[in-house]
Amino acid sequence: MTKILIVDDEKSIRDSLKMILEYEGYETLFAENGKKGLQIIEDEPVDLVMLDIKMPGMDGLEVLDAIREMDADLPVIMISGHGTIETAVESTKKGAYDFLEKPLDRDKVLVTIRNALRQRKLSQDYREIKEKVETDEEILGSSKAIQNILELVKRVGPTDARILITGENGTGKELVAKALHRYSKRNDMPFVEVNCAAIPNELLESELFGHEKGAFTGAASRRIGKFEFADKGTLFLDEIGDMSLTAQAKVLRAIEEGKIERLGSNKVVEVDVRVITATNKDLHKLIDEEKFREDLYHRLNVIPVHIPPLRERTEDIPVLAQAFADAVCKRNGFPKKLFEKDVIKQLQTYEWRGNVRELRNIVERLVIMSRGNKITSDDLSLLAPEKKGPVDSIINSAGTFQEFKDNAEKEFLRHQLEKRGWNVSQTAEDLQIQRSHLYNKMKKYGLERGE
Repeated sequence: MTKILIVDDEKSIRDSLKMILEYEGYETLFAENGKKGLQIIEDEPVDLVMLDIKMPGMDGLEVLDAIREMDADLPVIMISGHGTIETAVESTKKGAYDFLEKPLDRDKVLVTIRNALRQRKLSQDYREIKEKVETDEEILGSSKAIQNILELVKRVGPTDARILITGENGTGKELVAKALHRYSKRNDMPFVEVNCAAIPNELLESELFGHEKGAFTGAASRRIGKFEFADKGTLFLDEIGDMSLTAQAKVLRAIEEGKIERLGSNKVVEVDVRVITATNKDLHKLIDEEKFREDLYHRLNVIPVHIPPLRERTEDIPVLAQAFADAVCKRNGFPKKLFEKDVIKQLQTYEWRGNVRELRNIVERLVIMSRGNKITSDDLSLLAPEKKGPVDSIINSAGTFQEFKDNAEKEFLRHQLEKRGWNVSQTAEDLQIQRSHLYNKMKKYGLERGE
């Protein structure tokens, strides 16, 4: 139930508000002076305060200052029988939601309270969403490569320099683009994203530049393009390597001149947009194949940022895995789950073809499917992705032919044991060898469940 604290030295006012508010289903608390009101706020949760200005001891404005130090978001409605414009202005400057004059009008009191409570709820929802978004969009990692990227983001973000982000799918190119926008002077303006690979080429120009009614079949009304939506903000063109040459020419003009034209119109529209691009393709190769404009490449590649694949920065896996696990637990109301050390070591041996995106998905699977508060090697053996190519690792780690044979035998036996849930008897029977012989081989190669 919503709790409303009434702080007023007049008993008649307190009684009147009690009758009005409790009839509407609110729980009421009372204080005849500011000191007692502050004590109540300190002792128990309160959703809204109705505060008289003229009181003995601390006046309402002094109490308001103290409330703001205790809870900056607690809505406070000031009430006074000696209202002046100056007093109302001063109270709102100090953070009061509204100012009501005595005698109090019942309907106006209730409307003001409802609006104040609604605004508080909206503010709380916004903070929660903002916190979730910023957590989900945080660039995590302890590797030198990630630290260098973070340093570059902080240095380059406040400028208007165009940036080309390269890296495999799932490495986090979009996160870097959003971080650059957050650090920019445009961060209170739109961040607009376009995935060039997800939009057919015949529709991409309309998506970017907009169109007028009747510009082509199906254009039933005017459409504003992403360049206009991103005016004064940031436009992120993801998978720029998939853009058609025609669209590339128009993007080049928009960058060079700060002007666009909607399809079907001769009217020039000026736009002020910071362009950040990303690709998983080799643009140099596309330039050689005449599939990407070299002049556009040089316009986009003012500051290059390359994000290495996860397999080249496995030291980031412990931080990423635990952060993803914490997020899944929080989202689903689970108790916190931790990884056993051996699990992290095993995760660091996988190839991660899908990079950070694949790791996030695997961690979510592990958190949801594991039974206890720890994610164990048993969980991993059932739910983890395939390891990196065993043949490559065997060949690279072998110095002699005998070492190659031993390594190959070890990996073969490990695979067969894992496939059967480390059931030694079943594995020996299927491989048509003596169980004692298999035990000897396991001892020789140090093969143990969960290793």
